Amino acid sequence: MQQNDFVQLINPFKGKVFRLAKRLLVSTEEAEDATQEVLVKLWTRNKSLSDLNSVEAMAMTMTRNYCLDQLKSKRAGNLSIVHENYRDGQSGLQQKVEDCDQLLWVEKIINALPEQQRLIIQMREIEGYEFEKIATVLGMQETAVRVALSRARKVIRTQMMQIENYGME
Repeated sequence: MQQNDFVQLINPFKGKVFRLAKRLLVSTEEAEDATQEVLVKLWTRNKSLSDLNSVEAMAMTMTRNYCLDQLKSKRAGNLSIVHENYRDGQSGLQQKVEDCDQLLWVEKIINALPEQQRLIIQMREIEGYEFEKIATVLGMQETAVRVALSRARKVIRTQMMQIENYGME
């Protein structure tokens, strides 16, 4: 496979690899390093890439595994999820403050979720992956992904309702 062919093959999902790495590693520099590491690994396998049905799923799996290895070697599973993609240019100052506050609460709730649910939330809600692809990347059954996503959403919804009602129900 030529370099141009390889670049065309990975370009559609290179950003997703970076965002998943950033979600897991938090640091932009570490995420860039992880992305580069995964792309180098893909390049070394470029002869066999044309045979694969889903190079993107393989790249996401490699990214997840690489990041988890990095986290294990550094800080024993202390994952932090940061969502910086939310922007609303039309809101007034009060609405912006409320939105920012809600986003921080959602982030805290997501941080408290089990690792598998955090990854599923990231891949489905942020990256927009289909259930089949999430199941492939995480090595799960599609129904298990749906159940885990439903449970994660329920936890987030319940805790946000408690926060919005100031814990009084």
